[in-house]
Amino acid sequence: MERFREIAPGVLVATAEQLTSTSTVVVGEDGGCLLIDPAVSVADLSALAADLSGAGLRPAVGFATHPHWDHVLWSRELGDVPRYAAPAAVRIAETERVGQLAELTKTAPGHDLDLFGHVVALPANATQVPWPGPVVQVVIHNGHAPGHCALFIPHAGVLVAGDMLSDIEIPILDTVEPDPLGDYRTGLDRLAAVSGVRWVVPGHGHVGDAAEFRCRIEADSRYLDQLAAGDLFDDPRCDVQWQRDWHAHQLAVVRGDLP
Repeated sequence: MERFREIAPGVLVATAEQLTSTSTVVVGEDGGCLLIDPAVSVADLSALAADLSGAGLRPAVGFATHPHWDHVLWSRELGDVPRYAAPAAVRIAETERVGQLAELTKTAPGHDLDLFGHVVALPANATQVPWPGPVVQVVIHNGHAPGHCALFIPHAGVLVAGDMLSDIEIPILDTVEPDPLGDYRTGLDRLAAVSGVRWVVPGHGHVGDAAEFRCRIEADSRYLDQLAAGDLFDDPRCDVQWQRDWHAHQLAVVRGDLP
């Protein structure tokens, strides 16, 4: 686990070697902080807790950008605090818990299962994370998963994009939904409309600056256009087998080739 580094005033990011997963912290008053998507192994979460403690910080609130197993992790070292997610994400975390547990125990075993996935819904029609620190706006959509949520920290110009806008992953659509391509386009449009982005933090990948943010919007839009056209093509981010396989699956879904 890379130690936290400050990418903008009051915003820290650490990157785990496993899955190139990012964990983001927004610093509040009196040492309290907002911890977003802590990931991914037991050792990683322990290192995050130690890093925060060493910096005189403690989680006051947690946040899961979406309900996939690697974004709803927690440990007792991080404290007993509210852990928010969008209402639709909370429903998925509850209804798909068995499958998520299976993926967790296969990929990152050893976590405290009593804490896994226990997120609470944001208040109805919330536009900000309910916490006493700096304003953190929520951008909710269904692009990558039901209730997928990006967080924008205006004072720092940081967009925590969840599992979107990655430099190492193609757009991963939620192919079980009726209109996965339309859902993803809507989500991407909402992210593109965020004004004042100076830094983008993907759930998997590397922090990018404002120019990189625009490049990733364009790259993902181009991918969706080509996918919609049913074209066979290579995306430079498809450099590992699981992504090539998932691209083939998405192409089959869009073409209607699956039963």
